[in-house]
Amino acid sequence: MYKILLLPLCFILFQGNAQTFPDLDKSVLDQAYYPNNSAHDLTFTKTIDEKAAVLTKIKVTYSRPLAKGRKVFGELVKYNEPWRLGANETTEVTFYSSVKIGENILFAGTYALYCVPEKDTWSLKIHPTINGWGVYNFDFSKELASVNAPVSTSSETIEALSIVMYKAENGTVLLKVGWDKSFVEFPITLL
Repeated sequence: MYKILLLPLCFILFQGNAQTFPDLDKSVLDQAYYPNNSAHDLTFTKTIDEKAAVLTKIKVTYSRPLAKGRKVFGELVKYNEPWRLGANETTEVTFYSSVKIGENILFAGTYALYCVPEKDTWSLKIHPTINGWGVYNFDFSKELASVNAPVSTSSETIEALSIVMYKAENGTVLLKVGWDKSFVEFPITLL
């Protein structure tokens, strides 16, 4: 009798442990911080002033697609169409305090970040819908903020989509997005 009950139990336990890991994603998930190394630097600071200087103010979570010799802008990423600003899941931005983007003020929180690229200028857009796949489920009429910036040409090819943030001379934070031979710098004002 016990053997009959034990056999199905062993089968259930074996099946529970037989799960396999998914294949490696081709577009690596990454995060960009402002200040740049704030996620790491906070660990090594000693004084309150040092900690305040390196506290994370903005974090962007995105997947980094590769150019792989393809023509990126105008073909892979279509002009005048909303683009998730990465690959796979919706790109997300977390503001740890209020910010001003364009003419709009956003409170601390996590939002979707996407772009509408054009040949000479891009529009960076903030949307309330997070935890999705790209921008496919967005109601674009619910956009919260937008800012335009000119496209610049990179002297070197940027193989993987890259995002970095740094402080500009006027005190704003510039969110710099680069891929292939193009890059754009969007101003964000910390409040």
